[in-house]
Amino acid sequence: MGIKTIEDAKTIANFAGLDLVLMSSNSTPAVGKIIDYNKFKYERSKKQKEALKKQRETNKDLKEYRLSPVIDIHDFETRVKNAKEYLMKGHKVKPFIRFKGRQMAHPELGKEVLERFAENLNDVSIIDTPVKQEGKNMFLVLAPKK
Repeated sequence: MGIKTIEDAKTIANFAGLDLVLMSSNSTPAVGKIIDYNKFKYERSKKQKEALKKQRETNKDLKEYRLSPVIDIHDFETRVKNAKEYLMKGHKVKPFIRFKGRQMAHPELGKEVLERFAENLNDVSIIDTPVKQEGKNMFLVLAPKK
């Protein structure tokens, strides 16, 4: 509609039954639109929610599960079941073992537990990072199958 005074823009908006909305106050002259403000707010919030949803999809979480070389069968199965649910949602899983005291003398026991964990989840996951040991911790990363 071109450059108008504020009073003219308000009159036109009033006549049309719409709102005069300031779009950019930094520019010279200031930019305003004659629109339905409630509809504008609704569409803007919808775009923000959609952008947040896409952002969440790209940033999948990494869930850590703490295991032990001497873990009991039921505790192990519970962690496997929870990890399976998390993998089904599309997230990665990182089971790790923290060795304590004399357990460091037998890291093969920890590796065995981690491999058994991966084997129980091989129907819904693939090994993203193989078994690694860093200090007192041993871990592997499982990613969901596509």
